[in-house]
Amino acid sequence: MNLSEFINGISSGSFDEQFRMLYGSSEKAVLRARARYLSAAENFSRLYPESGDIRIFSAPGRTEIGGNHTDHQHGCVLAAAVSLDIIAIVSFHKQGIIRVKSEGYESVEVKLKSLEMRKAEKGTTAALIRGIAAKFAEKGVKTGGFDAYMTSDVLSGSGLSSSAAFEVLVGTVINEGFNGGGISASDIAAIGQYAENVYFGKASGLMDQLVSASGGFVAVDFADTASPDIRNVNFDFDRSGYAVCITDTGGSHEKLSGEYSAVFSEMKHVAEALGCEFLREADEEEFYKRLPELRENCSDRELLRAAHFFGENRRAIEEAEALADGDTERFFGLVNESGTSSAELLQNLYSSAEPKEQQIPLAIMLSKRFLGGNGAVRVHGGGFAGTVQAFVPGYLTADYAAEMERVFGQGCCYVLTVRPVGGYELKI
Repeated sequence: MNLSEFINGISSGSFDEQFRMLYGSSEKAVLRARARYLSAAENFSRLYPESGDIRIFSAPGRTEIGGNHTDHQHGCVLAAAVSLDIIAIVSFHKQGIIRVKSEGYESVEVKLKSLEMRKAEKGTTAALIRGIAAKFAEKGVKTGGFDAYMTSDVLSGSGLSSSAAFEVLVGTVINEGFNGGGISASDIAAIGQYAENVYFGKASGLMDQLVSASGGFVAVDFADTASPDIRNVNFDFDRSGYAVCITDTGGSHEKLSGEYSAVFSEMKHVAEALGCEFLREADEEEFYKRLPELRENCSDRELLRAAHFFGENRRAIEEAEALADGDTERFFGLVNESGTSSAELLQNLYSSAEPKEQQIPLAIMLSKRFLGGNGAVRVHGGGFAGTVQAFVPGYLTADYAAEMERVFGQGCCYVLTVRPVGGYELKI
């Protein structure tokens, strides 16, 4: 389709069913999607006025549901794709160049003649694009050029994984444009991880990309990190009468790399004391039996964090089972247990370097007071600063968001739906 056909399709409601699937069934969500895509089309036309046919793509952010700090110990995680996404309007061409303009950022241009990793590009968007194209080429997929305008509502630093959404989006564009959709969602995720690890230069697991590429609720077992066990969990949160609310409490992540590293290194230290490389390989009963001996070489905080891993790993599995059974009461009980464990054992609700800055505990306290025993609330993502996650009855979401924004600022609370698809091409 050309740009005029796309705009007419939006105006006539031809995309509304797809918008409901991606962003929720409310009329407000559909109207917002219409306005957002029309604005993107207008910006694309100004950037690339000579373009002919266009195609439209989307890739979602993700929210961690269960398994707080379990993946790096080869544990289990439950996560879900959400209704915040990155969208792209794309025009394919034969110039051998990928041009990407993301709203709010400088344009990026990658020439496909050379796909080798470049040290000077480390940490840049160009590195991600080049790495993704290189991995496709390695798989025998001949990539080509395209122009893209992208806009995102997956805010960086929100714990919703904007980087994975971008990687999956670029991978989906290449897969659909040059490979007829022949690469699987798990392969697209692995390609994104490869680009981030090798070309961009950031160590990361596979969970974020897997969830963004797969969509819906995804249970992942990382016992074999080279080939994790991935299972989709069928549950319609929208129809259950609950929404996922993510509140950005405003804390900065700038000085937290040491806190995140400490969680990993302290859990690993306990694993090594038990004769294992990672805690997933350790026996939980042996851990508790040997506590007196372990205290001789491991700090008490290390042992508490290990205890969190054992319980949290089990909870992530049980949460997936509860959703599969449609047992929301059991699921919410497990989420609340996860929140308590993160607070008391993992101890990642605030930074030990800034003990007076406790935005996350404050948000959790306010959430529990507001919910009055309904739903559930816990720290979201890596913790120490940033976001909390609450499962809120639909009839209370507007009031809950207002309460969070009263304390933490306008626009801090995102009322989300779980999106059933991952990387996706919208078609008229």
